[in-house]
Amino acid sequence: MTVCIVGSKNPVKLNAAQQALSLSLASPELTVEGIAVPSGVPDQPMDSAQTREGAINRVKAALSCSDEFARANHWFVAIEGGVDLFDDGPATFAYVAIYHQQQWSVGRSANLPLPQSVYRALQQGEELGTVMDKLFNTHNIKQKGGAIGLLTNHLATRQSVYEIALLLAMAKFNHPALYETDSPTP
Repeated sequence: MTVCIVGSKNPVKLNAAQQALSLSLASPELTVEGIAVPSGVPDQPMDSAQTREGAINRVKAALSCSDEFARANHWFVAIEGGVDLFDDGPATFAYVAIYHQQQWSVGRSANLPLPQSVYRALQQGEELGTVMDKLFNTHNIKQKGGAIGLLTNHLATRQSVYEIALLLAMAKFNHPALYETDSPTP
């Protein structure tokens, strides 16, 4: 049996890991377990560096909570959503980190442009999910379709974007010989 430990209990992140790793590993019997671990960054990361660091920190925290057998055999995944101000305006995105048998892969999702009013609220200390709930009169959207679902009229969701980011990050595990010199420890 293949086991994946996700550094979160958020159902969107758990489902994204389940779907992406099941496909990548061709393992329909993948067991995904979520554990609440700290990201070591603010609840709302406000730049790319913080967001990347949060994903890596969550994997490292999950590893530290696991026994030697788990560290040697299980897959460890973390997903951290964040925002940043780019040349084309503010956007939200996520970093994903995957660890398996002493190998790392870190990747990033696509950007979703954010309205300036939303970005200003984030700069004032609010979290994206809370701002979107107020704007669209929803409840706990971050554990559902997310801002991505709302702003794309549900053509994409937070989970679908996370799945793609994880599938892309799995390239290093799908073809390890091609990446053997490219896998530094984050």
